[in-house]
Amino acid sequence: MTDTTTASFGFQDIPAAEKAARVRGVFDAVASRYDLMNDFMSGGLHRAWKDAVAARLNPQPGERILDLAGGTGDLARRFKKLADAAQVRRGGPPAEIIVVDINAEMIAAGRERGLDGLGWSVGDAEALPFGSASCDAYVISFGIRNVTDIPKALREARRVLKPGGRFLCLEFSKPTTGALEAIYDAWSFQAIPPIGQMVTGDAAPYQYLVESIRRFPDQSTFRAMVAEAGFGRTGVTNFAGGIVALHTGWAV
Repeated sequence: MTDTTTASFGFQDIPAAEKAARVRGVFDAVASRYDLMNDFMSGGLHRAWKDAVAARLNPQPGERILDLAGGTGDLARRFKKLADAAQVRRGGPPAEIIVVDINAEMIAAGRERGLDGLGWSVGDAEALPFGSASCDAYVISFGIRNVTDIPKALREARRVLKPGGRFLCLEFSKPTTGALEAIYDAWSFQAIPPIGQMVTGDAAPYQYLVESIRRFPDQSTFRAMVAEAGFGRTGVTNFAGGIVALHTGWAV
């Protein structure tokens, strides 16, 4: 973002100072049905994509793993299951898995699910409440596009990771073919907001979310942003023809 006085909010450009509060309002409105919202946004495929992220992360005993924009703990519980299985095989201390979300309503929704053994923290991706070089992995799923200053959040991710730490970012991206993009656009704009209205009584949060996806950088642009933040060995894996992409990097 070259103009730090403004930020995107869907198709609008708004004062940067207002974005966090407006995004918070969106997620306050959908917190109780967040996982259902992801089902709408992805046709249910987000569950398989999150399984793939957890497998790629390969959490190990004793690691400290941050799950940014983790809200309801949907991804963190996958990490814990794999880390616990690795601990049974290898021994060692349990992994410390911390869900971090700027939205207290999302954290509350996650806590209400009764997920044991996870840490929970209300925190800002642009100013994380963790020391430098204190974490083994940083994962953010469907959250980076909602950050006001994305380059700043990426630099924070790099700051908190130990040397050799892993960065994984799962985010909606750009379909790799024009035909697929047309189909996905039709689904996003013509179906998702009306379904949101029907299920939750409010289409506006869903309209913002589909618009925010279109404003997010494409795969090559975001990969360059990850590298610019100080990560090495960056990579991109497309899912569903690029509708979603997993970006990876290493703190080197």
